[in-house]
Amino acid sequence: MINPKVRRTLVLVHMYFAAFMAPAFLLVALSGGLYLLGNKGSVQSEPLALPADSALNFQSDTLESDIRALLESAGVDHKFEYVKAKGQQAETRPTSRTYIEFSQSGQGLQATVNKPSLQYAMMELHKGHGPKLFKLYQMLVALALLGVVLGGLAVGLLAQSYRRKVLITSGVGLAVFLALSLLA
Repeated sequence: MINPKVRRTLVLVHMYFAAFMAPAFLLVALSGGLYLLGNKGSVQSEPLALPADSALNFQSDTLESDIRALLESAGVDHKFEYVKAKGQQAETRPTSRTYIEFSQSGQGLQATVNKPSLQYAMMELHKGHGPKLFKLYQMLVALALLGVVLGGLAVGLLAQSYRRKVLITSGVGLAVFLALSLLA
């Protein structure tokens, strides 16, 4: 039998963590649910005029500062935290707000200013493409979720009256997870 004070403390910690995580889970449920229903959001794109003969080396260690210098020379005031480069493309991040995409082609360096809709912005946050501070928050939420799940299981398993129900429900959940993940 578990000490009632320990159980009460575990339940309170479980409740506080769950309440702290509620906004993050509402974002994930809403953005992910809409995405799965086909509403992926949209991005309004406009070409950005760059100075003649502009060029970027997307493999350069100084790409971020090169982009900042290029935007300044073009008279563009755009705040961003970092750059994500892949192949002959790069984009400023976060992409959960207005961002600029650069691409190198036979016609030279092209740039596009992209303004995401609310759903697109939420999905970018969902995928971890938001501001660095928000990404840190998401990591804390992930750790808190682990604590809530393990704490909830512990509280359920430590209480004699809930133990059987928790074991059965966990077993069914595991079976559904395995069945659906192996079918994919």
